[in-house]
Amino acid sequence: MPILAKEQDVYPVDLLDRFLNGDLAGQQWYAMYTRSRREKEMMRRLRALDIAHCAPMIARPTRSPQGRIRTSHVPLFSNYVFVCGDDADRYTALTTNCVSRDVKVVDGLQLASDLERICQLIDRGHRLSPEPRLQPGALVRVRSGLFAGFEGTILRRDNERRLLLAVRFMEQGASVVLDDCEVERID
Repeated sequence: MPILAKEQDVYPVDLLDRFLNGDLAGQQWYAMYTRSRREKEMMRRLRALDIAHCAPMIARPTRSPQGRIRTSHVPLFSNYVFVCGDDADRYTALTTNCVSRDVKVVDGLQLASDLERICQLIDRGHRLSPEPRLQPGALVRVRSGLFAGFEGTILRRDNERRLLLAVRFMEQGASVVLDDCEVERID
């Protein structure tokens, strides 16, 4: 049972699709590095200010000492909220008193594409594991199964084959267990 219900992690809901389709011309992505454990507060304030943002949230189950399983919704990338807007939106986001520092994202299309793939997996209900640093590996495309069409890097952890989805801007990512899927190498 969740302690609190999952909050909206992409605002507006179609932000990534609109950005990738070119509907948000003139908008820039900013990676806001938040103060410790202030990601949700910042997202609430940004929604109230009507500023577009994205911070993928995953469910993290924990067992209490009494044996109950509690589910918390935590950011996949701790201390990061991605803001999409102009310089005025950036300045307004900085005034929320939740930001430690910010970085302008050079390749906004790449970031939006990476975030969209990760959000698709979260929406499908797959359990993702945060991956702090990318390790070099074979780039692959999944040809069949639940993840057909996804591209990423294959890695092995705890005798599992996992597909690593990277957010190249941050050199971080998330991985998901690959069940019986056919993969092909990307050259």
